[in-house]
Amino acid sequence: MSLLPVNPEELGAPRGYNNGLRGRGEWLFVAGQVGWGPNQRIVSSDFAEQFVRAVDNVLAVVHAAGGRPQDIARMTVYVTDKAAYVAARPAIGAAWRERFGRHYPAMALVVVQALLEDGALCEIEATAVLPERIA
Repeated sequence: MSLLPVNPEELGAPRGYNNGLRGRGEWLFVAGQVGWGPNQRIVSSDFAEQFVRAVDNVLAVVHAAGGRPQDIARMTVYVTDKAAYVAARPAIGAAWRERFGRHYPAMALVVVQALLEDGALCEIEATAVLPERIA
């Protein structure tokens, strides 16, 4: 199976990785996305804002590959502060419903000591099952 890179322009040019890889079948593997914009700078020090931007970055990769939010089957969320995540849940939940409705992928939340990007408070990776076609 060959894999095709999926790198939406709005995420900026990745260096040393791809934002996503799509197989010839239905699978899309989305690399860990943090809360940054196209300039690859963290958008805010606010946990909820970073989380929402990371979700939007995941969705940008899914959309670029021809998918929809409901095609996301699995997400792993890495956070540096469990208490910050818990405190931000109302804002995260509201943003989630705007983007996904009542679709909830299989998910895991992992608390980590730090993330690679300075200032990043969360990182989200995902796997989607897409309609069969090459983006």
